Amino acid sequence: MLGVEAGRRIRSSGSNDSTQSELRVLLLSTSLLVDRVLLYSDLVPELSRTGTVDIWASSYEVGASAEYWDELDANVDHFPRIRPFKEFPYNYLRRLNEYVWDFRYRPPSRLSMMKHRRNKRSHFVIRALKPPARILASVRGERLLERSLERLLLSYPRSEEAKARLEAARPDVVVVTGPFQFEQPAVVAAAKELGIPTLAYIPSWDNVSTKNRMVFDYDGYIVWNETIKNELNEFYPRSADRPVYVVGAPQFDLLSGSRFEVSRQRFCEEQDLDPDLPIVVYAIGSPNFLNEPPGAEHLAKRVAEGHLGEIQLLIRPHPIHDNGEMRRMFDNLTPAVRLQTTPNAGKNLTRRTQDEAQIVEWFNTFRHADVVVNMSSTVTIDAALFDTPVVNLDFDPQPGQPDQELIKEINHRWEHFRPIAESGGVWLVNDFQELESAIKSYLEDPALHSEKRRWIAEYVCGYLDGACGKRMADAIAKFVAEEVPGEASGLGR
Repeated sequence: MLGVEAGRRIRSSGSNDSTQSELRVLLLSTSLLVDRVLLYSDLVPELSRTGTVDIWASSYEVGASAEYWDELDANVDHFPRIRPFKEFPYNYLRRLNEYVWDFRYRPPSRLSMMKHRRNKRSHFVIRALKPPARILASVRGERLLERSLERLLLSYPRSEEAKARLEAARPDVVVVTGPFQFEQPAVVAAAKELGIPTLAYIPSWDNVSTKNRMVFDYDGYIVWNETIKNELNEFYPRSADRPVYVVGAPQFDLLSGSRFEVSRQRFCEEQDLDPDLPIVVYAIGSPNFLNEPPGAEHLAKRVAEGHLGEIQLLIRPHPIHDNGEMRRMFDNLTPAVRLQTTPNAGKNLTRRTQDEAQIVEWFNTFRHADVVVNMSSTVTIDAALFDTPVVNLDFDPQPGQPDQELIKEINHRWEHFRPIAESGGVWLVNDFQELESAIKSYLEDPALHSEKRRWIAEYVCGYLDGACGKRMADAIAKFVAEEVPGEASGLGR
């Protein structure tokens, strides 16, 4: 593999003389999951060895969050101010474009989301776009539409601040870590206007198959594994003509070493748990998608009443979406049940990040758990990396089960999770009785399904060597060295 040293390249000087120039990379972050990569993996240290690293992070606030960032060998600044698109015509055409691609390619995850969520939550004006979308899909007009839409969106300036800062810094490449999000494409538009190359990092395994479309065409892509690369080439045909680098999952590098490891005794002291009793962790996903607390509450009451024997239950809210709404739900169930809390509660989602104490808590929650319970979540991977048994709900825990069909489809149809749910590495349960039985079985035999859990970790993460951050740095340097030939790059399409 080409190392970071390849990032040093020769700029064209317009004469026979040429000078060697250092790599200059701008990394964008608008998510605490990407902050984990920037703050705690080898990505930034490797890049900074041969050049300048600039970071624009939405969680960075001058003074208030300096402790998270000051130790990095990088120039860290706040994320620029962003304007939203106007509803008409921009957002309406974006929705039309998404419908056209959905009807043309019919991805199971997206169609399932359309049926169970978007059809119910979208305004009738948006749903009215479906008939013309079907027509455009039937005549295979999706590519022409998307290219026209891209030109339209690029013509709408969303951040003069981003443009001015890019013009002053002139990085060799802008690495976009949230290409499906609201904020970062605004910086991409400014970079394209200035002819600055862009690399899109796909920050999670479900993004290609579940998120709204990336309208902009990037000059290269970085992904976790070969499956994501194949999905990218299928659902974004223009990516087939761009370099796609498979680097693994840098956010999980943190789980492969011992830097954040603490003893079970210390972890339990900090969480008010008994180190001599088994720990079952119920990890809750985003409340914007599924209503999971009823399942956690039911299990918590059963644990508190002693139906699962002498065990304890630790409830872990989603670190991005925790707003402290469950604080009173489990108060009367202590000491058998504890709720983790986060200082991020109440913060704007893009302002959230994690200091080292929160990383230590994340690391040791899954390291010291004896069983992890969840519903079709990425924490399945967190647990598998520690070879911790995982129980996955294959039913809706809400009274009346309004999302039963959706949950079945997630586990057995959705592209990213079906291979995991059906791998044999997680225990799928169809009701609360099966949930209790699975927990008891795993507590009796923790090695059960261990080989399949290893397969899950390898399948999703691609690499388990703790070097994905370095591999990502190598990919960025290789892109600049091989795809950006001096100042006459021409890549800023």
